[in-house]
Order: sequence, then structure tokens, then C-alpha cells
Amino acid sequence: MTERTIHLDPEPRSWRSRKIRVRPSRWYATVELDRDGYVTAESSRGRARELPVAYVDAVDRVRSASIDCIWYDGYSEGFSWGGGPGWVTLYVQFPYVEAAVAALRIAELDHDYSGLHALADRLVLPVDDWLAPGERELIRGVDFAPPPNVFLKFLRGKAKERGVQLNGRATAGSVWVRPRLSPAQKQVRETSPERYPGWVDRWTEHVDADDAPLRPWVGARGEDLSYGAAPIQFLTVETPAIDKCPCGMRLGEAEYGGKTHARDHAAWAFGARVPKTLEWRGDLAVVSTQSAVAWRKLAYQVARLPQRENHYDFPSWSHLGEPEVTLDNVRAYLLQTNGSVIGYLNAYDTSKHRHWDLVDGSPYGDEDDTLRPVIGLVWVADAYRRQGVGATIVQALADDFGCQVVDVSWSSPISDAGRSLARRISPSGIWVS
Repeated sequence: MTERTIHLDPEPRSWRSRKIRVRPSRWYATVELDRDGYVTAESSRGRARELPVAYVDAVDRVRSASIDCIWYDGYSEGFSWGGGPGWVTLYVQFPYVEAAVAALRIAELDHDYSGLHALADRLVLPVDDWLAPGERELIRGVDFAPPPNVFLKFLRGKAKERGVQLNGRATAGSVWVRPRLSPAQKQVRETSPERYPGWVDRWTEHVDADDAPLRPWVGARGEDLSYGAAPIQFLTVETPAIDKCPCGMRLGEAEYGGKTHARDHAAWAFGARVPKTLEWRGDLAVVSTQSAVAWRKLAYQVARLPQRENHYDFPSWSHLGEPEVTLDNVRAYLLQTNGSVIGYLNAYDTSKHRHWDLVDGSPYGDEDDTLRPVIGLVWVADAYRRQGVGATIVQALADDFGCQVVDVSWSSPISDAGRSLARRISPSGIWVS
């Protein structure tokens, strides 16, 4: 199938003309009615812009049924479409493209939505029958068409939408199912009927017939060890009010929940994973503002970890554009082990320092104009702290610059962890920039 455009308005045509575009992809075709220019022209004449409610309802029915069919065939990605009267978008399998074009044509030109409803009726899948209560075997080629594992995955998704637990197993040519409604989901739907209009509990009181088919045992673990189990009792008690994780992320917010928090927390605890595209030839890499962008991006990724943990306004590394020369020789030291960056030090060079004896409240000494490397920030992954990793990176900075570790300068203000590290490697005092 090739991409094509069907015009709905007679010639002469202009940007105001309505048209249907068909764009095929691997799994389905997108059938899109373009009425954007038409809506603009109608609005300029003071006419209604919005689509009739009956039109929208009919389109929604077709779209919902057709997307289910595409997922039913094994497609696993999502769909997106815009609202408003300017565009009407449908995603349909290839055998239904012509029917979708014809239904949109008569809906748009004749305000006849029967074609859309007829198409929706053809596409709708018998999900309610598949999720009916009771143990049974659905046969491929009789009850469903896709491979059993594909069908079972689709059916699990539809069961989850309905709050149903699907005890299922795919075999070579069939799928065994036993849909049930959990007490918790039953309570949710009964206490919020406005959120689930038309919902009916068909599962709670169901009892299998004496001659119901018995799912064969295949040598796995017990298949129904929860059958007839008593529902869990829930109590209300006082719980700790903790809203922040030690890694710096807030708990209970969608943007920090699930996989995102798990991934970033693992990086904070064990280090940021080194991309496979980077060839790491030693233990410690010195990244400058002129390094390849992949290295600078890794430095930025690691710099984000202490930023989140300590709630800094900005990360200590931000050189992600074109390679550049900095007057103060900004650089980042990255220490890796086990394929992860576990230590990070941001540094630059300057010649304005004062000596400090590390005693709280004591004044700084006289100004010194010796060019020294300055520690902007030191960070170590949580699992590797208090093992000398921070001191190792500071020593590497001194060796790389060509000075003693006691001659390294520290950027002020210095955190409590930074003071502890400074006292350990330079007990007689440090230079502060």
C-alpha cells in the first residue's frame, strides 16, 4: 500500500479544501481527515467550529476498536492523536482502510455517521466474552487468531483495565484463562460508580460447573494455591512521614517514581554506568571542555547525581556544546570500576587563595597568588564512601597538576563531608579559593 490523498471537495481546490490522507506503516495505516483549512475558513464566516458530538462519539468508537485490533495482532507501542475539529485521525489495519475512508467521507459530507458505527461493530473484539468468569480453554483459530503468547499478553492488558486478575497460561495452540475480580478492585468500583459507568460484577459469585474443563498440570508449581483464600484485612496506622530519598529525590511524585527513581537511585548508590561506546583504557579519565561530546555528556550525567543529592541549583559541569577553551582549565576527573563511574571531581586552576587551619570560626590567612588546582566539587557513589575513594581522586588531581596534595585549593564554601575529607588528607590546613 502506498501513501495517497483523497480530496473531498470539488475543484477548484485550495488550502481550505478537505482531504483524507492514507499513510501506511509496518503494522497499520493512518487514515487522517485534514479539515484544518476548512475549519479556519468556516470560523472566519462566524460558523461553528466544533465537531458534532455524534461525530466525535462515532470516531472514538472506531479508534478504540481499531487500536484494540492492532494490539491484538501483537503491536506493542502506543498511539497519539490531537484533539480539536481540524483533524480526525484513525489507525486501522490494512483490510479496513477503504472502509475507514468511505465512513469518514460520508460522515464529513453527508453528516451520516452510520458508516463509522458499522465499522466499529466490525472491529470490536469480544473481550467481555474472553474475560467471562470461569475456567476455560480458548482455542487458536476458533476463539482467537494471533499466536497464543501474543493473545495472552493482550488479554492481560484488557483484564487489568477492568480490574480483573487473569490466571492464564499459553499452550501450543490455546490459552487457558480463569478471570477473577479481587476484593480490592471490587471495593473500588462499588465505592466509585461514577468512574465505572455500566460496570457489573460477574465474577465474585461465579461457581464453576461440575463438568467444567480442568486445566492440565504441566509439571510446574501448584496452579491454584489461592483458590478460596480469605481476603486480606487492611488496618489504618501511623506511618513515618518520609518524603525524600537519600539520593535526593522526592518520594510519592510521579516524575520521580517507578523506573526513573530506580535507575537514578542505582546510579547514586553504585555509580553511573559507562556507555559501551566509550573506550576506557585506565581507571581514571580526565575530561576537559575540549573532549569529545560523549565524554562531556558522561561528566554531566555524573554531575547531576550530587546536584540532586544536595539540591544544588546547578550541576557542576555544564559544557555540552561545541568544544571550547576555558581560561581556568575547567576539567572533570572520573574514576570508574566495574563499568560504572563511582568518583567525580570538578576542578579548575586559579591564583587567588588563602590558607585556613580548618578550625570553625578561625580567620583565613594572607592572600597567596600561586597558581593552584582548585577542587570545585568531590562526589563518591554511596556504596564506595568512607573507603578512601575521595582521597584517591584528590591525589590524582595533585599528581596531574604536578603539586603536593596539601597544595591543592578548595572552593568555598566547603560542605561537612568536604571538611572531613580535607582534614584526612591535609590535617595541618588547606588552601581555600
